[in-house]
Amino acid sequence: MTPPVTSAATAPQILARCRGVVRPALCRAVRQLHPWHGEITAFSLGWDGIDGGDVPGAQGKGLRQALAVLGAQAVGARARSAVAGAVAVELIHTFSLLHDDIMDGDETRRRRATAWKAYGTGPALLAGDALFAQAVQTLADAPGSHCVPAVRLLAATLTDLVRGQADDLLFESRPWTGPDAVQPSEYRLMAEHKTGALLGCAAGLGGLLGGAGRTEADALTAAGRHLGVAFQAADDVLGIWGDPAVTGKPVHSDLRRGKKTYPVLAALAAGGPASTELGALLRGGPLDDGAVGRAAGLIEEAGGRTAATAEAHRHLESARACLQSVTLAPEALEEMLTLLPYVVERAG
Repeated sequence: MTPPVTSAATAPQILARCRGVVRPALCRAVRQLHPWHGEITAFSLGWDGIDGGDVPGAQGKGLRQALAVLGAQAVGARARSAVAGAVAVELIHTFSLLHDDIMDGDETRRRRATAWKAYGTGPALLAGDALFAQAVQTLADAPGSHCVPAVRLLAATLTDLVRGQADDLLFESRPWTGPDAVQPSEYRLMAEHKTGALLGCAAGLGGLLGGAGRTEADALTAAGRHLGVAFQAADDVLGIWGDPAVTGKPVHSDLRRGKKTYPVLAALAAGGPASTELGALLRGGPLDDGAVGRAAGLIEEAGGRTAATAEAHRHLESARACLQSVTLAPEALEEMLTLLPYVVERAG
């Protein structure tokens, strides 16, 4: 086990530095798209143009970029060796958000219109398809001798990603209670595929492109997958009880949409009076304002909020254990360990 060292960098500083390493190559990749697709992509990334500056509050954290960069540095390589992988996962992430927003009917993201609302469903779908292709091309063109295993990892990740999205959609048509109800274990696997796979891919790609051995690359990938499940569980808590000023979503937004998230499923599986009343309430159809508030209270009473928080912490600890199970460069390891709780605490 590699002992951690003290890092002077905070999580926001780490994320900002890694974004700075990746940004020029990401801009080049976006410029290679059809101009229409490039414009939609720039909008989705929170830019004011293909080569423009950031729109305040409209960007993501850049977590996947950071995991790729730190994955390379963790195996003793330079940050630049991971840039192609970081760009590829950022393009795939943006592709998945474009398509997810359409499938979920979400009209806002990061406090402004989603791409399909701003440009139309067809253009947003096409832009997502273009990003998918550009991501694969970017990684296939990466310099060095590690492209083949890197592309294989990306391909496996894409399979998991669409599998997770399919399960998420299928869950919507399953009953809240009874033998066909979605179980917390099923939801956990869906979250690992839909959210964890790409985070694991980011860290694993950084390691592979940096020349990692199989053991190190697998540990980095596994850590990212656990981080994804932790992130999803924390995000599910915010989807019910989060502050709208922070999340940008209405209070109880997931409950209003009838989403089968981890706190709800854990509460329903717990048994007891609160669980029984919650099941009856949810089976009654869409919830009005009063029923939504009552449902949130019942979920908490039945232990759903506590269970989701415990799930996030459990997978966060598993992510730490994966990183500490192999020998990694101490400074990069410490920066990855610094990012883990920051990301989960600021899910959304």
